[in-house]
Amino acid sequence: MTAPGPVRSDEFEGSTAAYRTELLAHCYRMLGSIHDAEDAVQDTYLRAWRFYEGFDGRAPIRSWLYRIATNVCLTALDRRGRRPLPSDLHAAHQDAVGPVAEARQDVPWLEPAPDAAFTGADPAGVVVARENVRLAFIAALQHLPARQRSVLLLRDVLAMTSNEVATTIGTTTDAVNGMLKRARKQLAAEDLARDDVAEPDEPAERALVGRFVAAFESSDVAGLVELLSDDAIFEMPPLPRWFAGVATIRQFVDTHVLHPGNSWRVVPTRANGQPAVATYLRDDGTSPHRGHGITVLTVHGMRISRMVSFLDPGLLGVFGLPPTYPDRA
Repeated sequence: MTAPGPVRSDEFEGSTAAYRTELLAHCYRMLGSIHDAEDAVQDTYLRAWRFYEGFDGRAPIRSWLYRIATNVCLTALDRRGRRPLPSDLHAAHQDAVGPVAEARQDVPWLEPAPDAAFTGADPAGVVVARENVRLAFIAALQHLPARQRSVLLLRDVLAMTSNEVATTIGTTTDAVNGMLKRARKQLAAEDLARDDVAEPDEPAERALVGRFVAAFESSDVAGLVELLSDDAIFEMPPLPRWFAGVATIRQFVDTHVLHPGNSWRVVPTRANGQPAVATYLRDDGTSPHRGHGITVLTVHGMRISRMVSFLDPGLLGVFGLPPTYPDRA
């Protein structure tokens, strides 16, 4: 099989380029990692290029690309397990003032994804519905076996028929319907109610995030806690411990985060269709504020019901942010 020539190359690009963003979202939902999703999309397009000469057009090119992408993801999932959050592994920790547990670098943690990855050429026009990339939904998908995950996404998110899904993953329609039933039952058992919320309008959300930024940068523990719901959750992968309840979170933040030895700078952003912030930390009084991670906020009414701080400075580049906080003029 030969690769397309120059003319076919232009045709290939014109026929497939429009689907790259939605394929990235599909691979992210499958894999739980924006880095792995980008690799999967790259592999998808390389495979599609290789076999484009043999594509006969009997199926829509979008369906053909999804078939390739889904199978790329299923192969990737065969090589490793699911990507959890700390709350998927064990119960909430009660000791908020003791030593911080060692980071678990051996766990392939769930990753956030920037909203910008799922927009088209016009940033105002979101290509992917934000409810389909919300952090709680991505985390819940990780509890499904890989093939069940693919069936649920192809049927319930992408609205393919059972017959189309069967063709995509190489099985029967009856098998697809069985996997879909089990996947829906499992997903219904996950506690997604916390994220099934009426969010504030955009000005109110901006104001809430502004208060969060101000409290963090001024080490105002009381001001930060005031923004939390009583049953809020705080987790910080790759740290395995997580905390539930505003009183416990207050103790942890006061002891380990917003104490006098730390100086913070915070930049608002968006991740997984939710408000988020990038954090920069200076803990020696002299060096620049260096990238610390991305915190994704779940907003319930006018309170924050969940904070997931992904303590990975490398994520800042994914969000188009510098590794150190820019000096103010």
